[in-house]
Amino acid sequence: MRAVPEGAGNDWFISALGAAQICSWGTLFYGFPLIAEAMRTDLGWSKTELYGAATLGMLLAGAAAYPVGAAIDRGYGRLLMSGASVLAGILLAAWSQVEGLVAFYSVLAVLGCMQAATLYEPAFAVIARRVGLLNARKGITALTLWGGFASTVFIPVIQFLIETQGWRGALLVIAGVNAIVCGGLYFFAIDPRKDIPARILQPDEAAPLAGRAAVGAAMRRPAYWGLMLAWISYAAAFSSLTYHFYPLLLERGLDSTGVVMVLSVIGPAQVAGRVLIHAFASEAPVRTLGSAIVVVFPLAVIGFAVAPPQVAVIAFVAAFYGAANGMITIVRGLAVPEMVTREAYGAVNGSLVAPMNLMQAGAPLAAAVLWQASGGYEAVLAAIFIGSLTLCVGFWFAAARGGR
Repeated sequence: MRAVPEGAGNDWFISALGAAQICSWGTLFYGFPLIAEAMRTDLGWSKTELYGAATLGMLLAGAAAYPVGAAIDRGYGRLLMSGASVLAGILLAAWSQVEGLVAFYSVLAVLGCMQAATLYEPAFAVIARRVGLLNARKGITALTLWGGFASTVFIPVIQFLIETQGWRGALLVIAGVNAIVCGGLYFFAIDPRKDIPARILQPDEAAPLAGRAAVGAAMRRPAYWGLMLAWISYAAAFSSLTYHFYPLLLERGLDSTGVVMVLSVIGPAQVAGRVLIHAFASEAPVRTLGSAIVVVFPLAVIGFAVAPPQVAVIAFVAAFYGAANGMITIVRGLAVPEMVTREAYGAVNGSLVAPMNLMQAGAPLAAAVLWQASGGYEAVLAAIFIGSLTLCVGFWFAAARGGR
């Protein structure tokens, strides 16, 4: 694909995608813990039963990542993202009516597949088709800036809805947000007719690889496997910390108010990290940027393990951790075209995201088992630290062996 200049049309395109991503992330990802807690109180289900459904959904999201990416490569981005948002709305409405675990698990299973078709990775692939891979960096960075506000906007909104309408009423409202707002924005923003046209081939030139052929070619490059190790390690560490931060910090000696204060730092820090990249490193090579960012993760784990149980100190560590999380999202979106291949972005990136999502689904449970077996979070932090080191090793290997 050749690049095209950005203009007002593409500005609207990115803004509409960004607004939709705020709603998609805010309702489909950040809303679950709030709804689950309200369901636990109302229905008496255990956390294991509730979060087991979320794990099933994430597993199926991992399985759907490659076919979603390959379909977007073939020009079906509008149909996938808008259709998945409408179906997500229907599923959320069905969720509001569940009375038993079978129905709940059935809804969450299919809803996980809708996440694979509506969150960052499919949106990154849509941007690459619209503006070309050479111009995709600016659009992907801007999109993550929009998405960074999802928790800030929707966590208080969903909590208010639960308090005033109950969890069933809250689900009906966010069902409408998905079906109408997200579905509409994705439909009108993603126009296959405006995708950058394929480059005209010379008579003796082979057509670019697509689908499984492109993934197979990428797998023959060492950088692909370096990124695979890096992203799987990142998913294990990030999801374990996300699901266990609250009890981990309580065990470290903070009270509940202090833990909430620490956790409230992470979201704004993610946005701040992305702003810093946009302002000061918008042209830096992804291999250089990522090689520096990944170092923060093992340092942050050390900080969480040894810092004194003081809110200000641990919040300082959490801010660096959050900033690195925000930055690594941009690196994930840009690493494939710079370090592996510029062909079939959606399929190749989806093949890397699939095992990452599978690890993200299983790691919190593994951390819980390790906590129970060891009697504390020291062993869990040690395992997360090892994962953060393999993140560094994998990315540095990919950076050293990736195409230039």
